[in-house]
Amino acid sequence: MGLQIPALNKQDTAGIVDVSETVFGQSFNETLVHQLVVRYMAGARAGTKAQKTRSDVSGGGAKPWRQKGTGRARAGTTRSPIWRTGGVAFAARPRNYEQKLNKKMFRVGIRSILSELLRQDRLVVSSDIIPTTVKTKELNAKLKLIDAKRILIVVDSVDENLALASRNIPYVEVIEAANLSPVLLVAADKVIATPAALKQLEERLA
Repeated sequence: MGLQIPALNKQDTAGIVDVSETVFGQSFNETLVHQLVVRYMAGARAGTKAQKTRSDVSGGGAKPWRQKGTGRARAGTTRSPIWRTGGVAFAARPRNYEQKLNKKMFRVGIRSILSELLRQDRLVVSSDIIPTTVKTKELNAKLKLIDAKRILIVVDSVDENLALASRNIPYVEVIEAANLSPVLLVAADKVIATPAALKQLEERLA
């Protein structure tokens, strides 16, 4: 016996869609979902921060003064970290923040999120969500009845009208099913998927 995803509203032509219990009926694995979200957020970090050490700054070739007899502390270079214009101690270097996560863990994690969204009535299906024009007004009219601060629209392929109409709405994100982000899924108050996107998700995550 499969599961059913309700339509966005009674007027939507998609109606109720039957989906696989394998993909949309999993228990919620909080530890794995947390790991998945952290991995995606870490991968989004630029990691381009860089500072100069004492070997990178210019100058400092000559000893500032002789070792003994001046009454001052010993100094071998003017580019020491304790000097003004000197290098930075423990300087930051460009680094890669990406974390590894195998494909099986990714699939289980996404299935877990989708299943929890369905249990919480945050996942619906709609065939009429894609506007016929690029006007934001038309898409807004479709979304104004939804009580949600963040809406994620999942499609099989991004439609130009939908992309242009949604870009001026700050609380709406549009993403292809093939590029589904766990961060966007977890953050969304309501996820609206097209029937074609649901079918693509089932094939990919089964």
